[in-house]
Amino acid sequence: MTEQAAGNVRLERPEVILFDMDGTLLQTETLLMEAHGRIFAALREEGLYAEPEPPVEALLGCLGMLLEDIWLKLMPTASEAARERANELLLQFELEELAAGKGVLYEGVPETLAELRARGIRLFVASNGLQPYVEGIVRHKRLEPLFDGLYTAGGRGTATKAELVRLLLAEHGVARAWMVGDRSSDVDAGKRNGLPVVGCDYADFGASSELDGADVRIRRFGELLELLGE
Repeated sequence: MTEQAAGNVRLERPEVILFDMDGTLLQTETLLMEAHGRIFAALREEGLYAEPEPPVEALLGCLGMLLEDIWLKLMPTASEAARERANELLLQFELEELAAGKGVLYEGVPETLAELRARGIRLFVASNGLQPYVEGIVRHKRLEPLFDGLYTAGGRGTATKAELVRLLLAEHGVARAWMVGDRSSDVDAGKRNGLPVVGCDYADFGASSELDGADVRIRRFGELLELLGE
C-alpha cells in the first residue's frame, strides 16, 4: 500500500469511481511512439508544418491537457489549419495502432476494474481526449462491459476536466465518488467537485508535482482495492 494509505488515510467508500485514461488506465507511450512521427511526417508532406519535429517526450508531457492546448504548446508557430490537421491525424493513427493491437494497459487494470464492478461500484471514464479515441481503447481492450459511461471533453465540449466531472456527477445523480488520475487536471477536477483524489504515480511521464493535492498516491493500479479496505 502507498505511504499515504499506510499512514491511516481512509477514503469514504464510493458509489462511483471516475478514471482518467492516458497515464491512468493506458500506457499511452505504447500507442504514441509511432503515431507521433507519422503525424509530423504527414504534416510536412502536406506542406502544413516545416519546423523541427518536437520530441515525443514533449507530447507525452502534455497528456491530460485539452488537445487544442497540446498543439498550441507543441507547435506555437503553426497555423490553425495545421493544428486542426494534427488533431485529425492523431486520432486516425491512434485508432489504426489500436486496431493493429498496439497500446498496453497498465498491469492489473482489467482485473481490478472487474473486481471493483463486482463489489457494486459503478465505473466511468472522464478524459480530456476525443470521444472516438476513448471509445476505441475501451472497445479494443474489451473493457466495454465494465464501464457505465465514457465522458470526454471532445464528446461533451467542456473547457476543463472539472466541468466534465461536474456534468457527469449531475447527470448520474452521484453523491459519493473518487477521482482517479495521474495529472494536475485530475486533482483539480476532483477537488473542485468535492471528491477524494487518488493520484496514479506510476506513469513514466509527468512530474511528481502533478499530483500535489491528491489525497492518496498509488504505485500500482491494483492498490485501489486496498484503499477500499474491504
